[in-house]
Amino acid sequence: ARSRAHAPHSDYSVGAAIETEDGSIIVGCNVESASYGLTICAERVAVTAAIAQGHRSFKRLAVASRNKASLCGACRQVIWELCSDIPITLVDESGNETLTSAGALLPEPFDSTKLKK
Repeated sequence: ARSRAHAPHSDYSVGAAIETEDGSIIVGCNVESASYGLTICAERVAVTAAIAQGHRSFKRLAVASRNKASLCGACRQVIWELCSDIPITLVDESGNETLTSAGALLPEPFDSTKLKK
């Protein structure tokens, strides 16, 4: 997935793959825009593609980058809301892995339970 990234401005490619409960693997890559605020991260591409394909339950997420970078805040929030406390594996280009989870990355999440009266 990382090799499919469109990162002409930063040259920082990221790939993500999410495994659904039925065993499907949905991939995503970062897609940059010259207007940086419109750039979308690989993690959100993978999760939203899985949602668009009808998946609602997920087993795990893997994110591959040059240096095993952690997820941005927007990705942490979206993953928490759509995937709950899913295991997340961060992988660098040498194959070194770090295992974490959505809950560890976003310890006090804002979600729909906060909206209830």
